[in-house]
Amino acid sequence: MKAVKTTCPYCGVGCGVLAFADGTIKGDPDHPANFGRLCSKGSALGETLDFEGRLLVPQIGKRDASWNEALDLVASKFRDAIDELGPDSVAFYVSGQLLTEDYYVANKLMKGYIGSANIDTNSRLCMASSVAGHKRAFGTDTVPGNYEDLDQADLVVLVGSNLAWCHPILFQRLVAAKAERPNMRVVNIDPRRTATSDLTDLHLAIKPDGDAALFNALLTEIEARGAVNTPYVAAHVTGFDATLTEARVSNPKDCGLTHAEIAEFIDLWIGTEKTVTIYSQGVNQSAVGTDKVNAILNCHLATGRIGRAGMGPFSVTGQPNAMGGREVGGLANMLANHLDLENPAHRNAVQNTWNAPVIADHAGLKAVDLFQACSEGKIKALWVISTNPAVSMPNAAFVSQAIENVPFTVVSDIMADTDTGALADVLLPATGWGEKSGTVTNSERRISRQRPFIAGPEEARPDWQIICDVAKRMGYAEGFNFTSPAQIFDEYAKLSTATEQFGKDFSISGLANLSEEEYDALAPVQWPIKKGQKPQARFFANGRFFHADGKAKMLPITPPRSIDTPYSFRLNSGRIRDQWHTMTRTGKTARLGQHISEPFAEIHPHDAEKIGVSDAALLRISGRNGSAILRVMVTERAQIGSLFAPMHWTSTFSENGRINHAGDSQVDPISGQPALKGAQVTAVAFEAGWYAFAAADHEIHSNRPYVARMRSDTGWRAEVAGVKQPSSWEQEARDTLALTTGEAMVFEDINRGSVRVAIIEDCVLRGAFFASKSPVAVARGFVTSLIGSCDTHHVLAGVPGADQPDPGAVVCSCMNVGINTLRAAIDGGATSVEALGGCTGAGTNCGSCKPELQALLRDVPSLKVAAE
Repeated sequence: MKAVKTTCPYCGVGCGVLAFADGTIKGDPDHPANFGRLCSKGSALGETLDFEGRLLVPQIGKRDASWNEALDLVASKFRDAIDELGPDSVAFYVSGQLLTEDYYVANKLMKGYIGSANIDTNSRLCMASSVAGHKRAFGTDTVPGNYEDLDQADLVVLVGSNLAWCHPILFQRLVAAKAERPNMRVVNIDPRRTATSDLTDLHLAIKPDGDAALFNALLTEIEARGAVNTPYVAAHVTGFDATLTEARVSNPKDCGLTHAEIAEFIDLWIGTEKTVTIYSQGVNQSAVGTDKVNAILNCHLATGRIGRAGMGPFSVTGQPNAMGGREVGGLANMLANHLDLENPAHRNAVQNTWNAPVIADHAGLKAVDLFQACSEGKIKALWVISTNPAVSMPNAAFVSQAIENVPFTVVSDIMADTDTGALADVLLPATGWGEKSGTVTNSERRISRQRPFIAGPEEARPDWQIICDVAKRMGYAEGFNFTSPAQIFDEYAKLSTATEQFGKDFSISGLANLSEEEYDALAPVQWPIKKGQKPQARFFANGRFFHADGKAKMLPITPPRSIDTPYSFRLNSGRIRDQWHTMTRTGKTARLGQHISEPFAEIHPHDAEKIGVSDAALLRISGRNGSAILRVMVTERAQIGSLFAPMHWTSTFSENGRINHAGDSQVDPISGQPALKGAQVTAVAFEAGWYAFAAADHEIHSNRPYVARMRSDTGWRAEVAGVKQPSSWEQEARDTLALTTGEAMVFEDINRGSVRVAIIEDCVLRGAFFASKSPVAVARGFVTSLIGSCDTHHVLAGVPGADQPDPGAVVCSCMNVGINTLRAAIDGGATSVEALGGCTGAGTNCGSCKPELQALLRDVPSLKVAAE
């Protein structure tokens, strides 16, 4: 079989993939983003390509419909709302999972033909503050550097970025650079101690939102020690004096670090010219996110450490095409090609190139405001494309109610059953990764092709085609007669030709007039790509910026002050290593659910003792408008007064584990980005009367207050908890396992308050159920491995016999290596991460489990003594 070169659909690293029609997935060794490496999620892509759970045909009111009927209805509902109440009565909410060509036609339809800017994207939730900070400092949304700078830097500062779990391939690139040049230093600035911290020379457990105070302190010392690049600032930067004055009145103690920690960081930063500062969601997802971005940029501008090899600020994006969406103007306050919506000349250029009847002349509704408007009845028709805001938005329960309040909602998705799709009037089946064709742009401005290598469901259509079909039915055929993504990309490149007159950063005019064959063969390339010029790897080394005066702007930053609230904890939500967004893709593979199989909350031991919860118990976290129930993980990685919880769980996997129901709608006033890492919540022990673990050869459902489901290699597994002890444990087991037939083997230990139930049918184990007054201790991997087998004699023991070694909880998802296997290897003489990899395979693929391998080694007393 011939490999198809495509691009991974997960994070913004933009890894190249070699894909085969049988679902085999390998890293592309020729792609400059990853050179053949893939993380656990990318490695498992081939396991997510089946049609199970896919939306196969259009649906109207939950009934199957033809495409013509569904598209006619969508077009008429949007047309009627616009005719009656104007263009601002409709809205699109789109996604960083869309390809650039999809994004382009959606933006063109809304801004250039409907005449509203009410199109926003879930990128608002992850990168809007970075966009705003870039525009304030540089005049455009420009990422100055590239991945090679990580190889060349002498100091890498990670701010609000768990790179090891969220961008594993970049993290392994950093690991390799540090191994090659041991004098390289890495600093991790993060309230939590994460897997990333294990690589670092210095972990600064900063107070949440203390970043601005820290970088203000750095700026004052840059000036005090004579480290300002005076010629560069004088020629290319404005605002230095006012910014320094404000920084001097800032209190360094507001960052929450000791004087010694601050001094060590400042010494490193000032003393190392080749410094890269990587920042991500811990900076952006804040009510002061834009200010934090500019506090970082101020220090790089003051020293001229920008745009040169091995130095500069670097925003890493969370989604595969967050950058592509920003480039085509997919945000409500942007115009295509990084042009300004408020600028009449920019609007005219875009409108003329599009030959559009109108052009939006004011910013539209940003994500949080958009759903507020839905709640208030201001939006009459809403189109959600390739995203799941009923889970991913903060204050998600309110967002669900807001979507229900819209008279007409259409959802385009690949999956039939999502929290948002359940609220829709019309569902439109879209093609997914591996089935569709187009481009994406990664965090270093590199455009790569996504190419199809399998056929999608017969009725599914690419998003660009669905959008164009609706546009034609609305009367806009002349602007949407595209027959391929190559034609869309060509118009997009020609728009660059028309807008280069404004001297902005973005251009792909050099890619105009590509034939279909040339588009299909397009190799990964960084923009800007101007006609007749080579692609540009870095910006700003020459001091030319994109404000009207050609200079950068430093901005005075005032750190936020602490505000007393009636809420006792600050909630920090984020990602875990092996899952992606709301698990519509990663949740389809059992392998990725074995490392962490249920929603959890990290809590510091001090706080756990204070509220009376212990490890593996349950915790109810409540915000202003909703709550979630999560498994307790007591750890000193968390700060006192803070909780961390993953955002991936949906009603499909855990009805009450949806953490964004406990979030709130506070946003950065400049960027409109929600403070997803700053919700104020309360936390109390959930008083469970009993806990259970269940496994079956089919999906498990339960109406108990806590249920967390996940696929297993033999079916499904679930964690369950209830309040009152059931009158019949056998019936509880049958209800949970949805097994009314078969013979039940029941073992109840009244003294210990535990019960074990196995359901056997035709000599085959169909399901198993273990319950106890306390969190259930059972070898979960062993139990799930017996489901579907005829080995019904060992299951009630809950642990394997001596002749059946239990690999234990999975640590390395890529190689499916469990913790017991690793401990056995250590007992057998493996004394390093490399040795563990050699004898078990753990850590030899993406490497994101290496911090956990190192932690296991640190826990061995003899190795600890040797290290000391």
